[in-house]
This record gives sequence, structure tokens and C-alpha cells, in this order.
Amino acid sequence: MASGFGWGGGRSRCFSYWQEFQKCYAQTDSPSECTPQSQDYLECLHHTKQNARNHAVLSEYERQVEHLKEQAQHKAASHPQVTAPVKQEETPTK
Repeated sequence: MASGFGWGGGRSRCFSYWQEFQKCYAQTDSPSECTPQSQDYLECLHHTKQNARNHAVLSEYERQVEHLKEQAQHKAASHPQVTAPVKQEETPTK
């Protein structure tokens, strides 16, 4: 929303980034100098870097959970629990 107005009226969340980009673009002779401002504005709009980071964190979490499950299964298989037989109490007969 480069117009500066959000859905609920007022300024949009990315309007300040748009203003920075527009100011840089108007002041420079080489538009490539405004690449950081452009990237900031596009990130604010589309959240591509944030989404990629969230995906990487989630993938790592899932990988660690699977690794812990495999470790638990391996530990359980290699060290079976030995339980002593349960002694039943004898009831006196009358």
C-alpha cells in the first residue's frame, strides 16, 4: 500500500519504509544505491526473509524431535528393562 493508508485508515505498516525508499530514489542519480531501502520495503510487504527463517527454525525443530525419538527407541531396544517377578501375598486359609 504505497498510498500510505492501511485497511483501517491511518498509515499502513510499511509506509515509513516506502517514504525512505522514495526519498532515496528522488535524491540519487543511480537507483542501485537505493537497493537496501527497496529490500526493506519489500520485506515489510511480503515477509519473505521472515517466512524463510520461520521455515528453517521449524524444520530444525522437527529434525531434532525425530532425532530424539530415534535415540529413545534405540535406548529402549538396547537396554530392555528387567523387572523382578511380583510376589503375591499368600492369604491364610481357614
